[in-house]
Order: sequence, then C-alpha cells, then structure tokens
Amino acid sequence: MANEENRSTGKISRPAVFLDRDGTIIELRDYLCNLDEISLLPRAAEGLRFLHDAGYLLIVVTNQSGVARGYFTEDFVKEANDRITELFAAQGAQLDAFYYCPHHPDYGDSVKCNCRKPKIGMITRAAADFDIDLSRSWLIGDNISDIKTAVNAGIPSVLVTTGYGQDVLRDYPKGLRKPEIIAEDVCDAAKQIISWRRG
Repeated sequence: MANEENRSTGKISRPAVFLDRDGTIIELRDYLCNLDEISLLPRAAEGLRFLHDAGYLLIVVTNQSGVARGYFTEDFVKEANDRITELFAAQGAQLDAFYYCPHHPDYGDSVKCNCRKPKIGMITRAAADFDIDLSRSWLIGDNISDIKTAVNAGIPSVLVTTGYGQDVLRDYPKGLRKPEIIAEDVCDAAKQIISWRRG
C-alpha cells in the first residue's frame, strides 16, 4: 500500500484501522476487572497481522465507563491494555496505540466529553497523533456505538458478529447507515477490508 505524503508537513500519512476492544479483539466480559479474565478472541491476532502487513496502523478506541462508575481505575485500564498488547505480541501481532474514554454522562459529576463513542474525540486525537489519513481508514466494532462513531467520523465500518454483534444485527436501528462490511470476526474483517481496497 502506498502511503501518502502530507504536503504541509512533509510527513507520510498512513491509513488506520480503529478497533473496538471488548467483544471485538478480546472476549466480552461484564466490566472486565481482573487481568486474569483477559482472553484474546480466536483468530484476532491473525487478523491484526493481515492488517499490519497491508500497511494499516492498528489503533484501539474503547469506552471504559467502569472508571466513572467506580468499578475500576484508569491505572487498571492501562494495565489491561498493556496485558492485551503482550498477549498479541506473543502471537506476532502488533497494536500501535490504545485510546480510551473513562467517562459516562450519568456518573462522575455527569462529565461531558468529546471522547465517548459515538463521539469522535478518540478518532481525531489519534489522527493528529499519528498523522492518519482518515479517507483510507476503517473502524471495526461489535456495537451500535462503533457504527455511529464511524458514521460521525466519515469512515467506513465493519460490524463483527462477536461480542454484541449478533444482537446488533438482529435489532439494527432503522435509519442508521449499514456497515460497509459484516464479518464473522476480526480475521474475516481484515480479509474483507483488504479485498475491498483492492476492488
């Protein structure tokens, strides 16, 4: 994949695949609170390797409202993300960055933020940090908030049927743009994204 140069900065702009975390690349838990509960989804590492080899940055964007709810701390979120990185690295897969939103509008003095999906604060921050070409980027997730985030960011989306994905498909909201791709899992998503680009 050819990278594009940002003429204003001289930097090379790269596309990214933004990935939801829980239910998309790791097994879905009800507010993950223990590092021992972290388990990679089958074939997730394989999918990440495909995308990395195709030239995509791999950026995790995840809502972690358990912080605002008092279930766990931001330090735990960072520890969990580090553990996930280690588990993928052990299978030869690389994640470039994690961005998380610790807020919830009903908790923590009703903090208003621009990062909680479906808002696009995590996307725009990552795009600035990594000089990402959003016009060639994708978002993969298992929930409606992920699809809405992609719509709001103006990028195509993939709905995986892991996590909440099957329930989302069954009760997909009328009027919401359908995901460009529906995939069995991240590995299937990766293959379809690469085929879509070539097509």
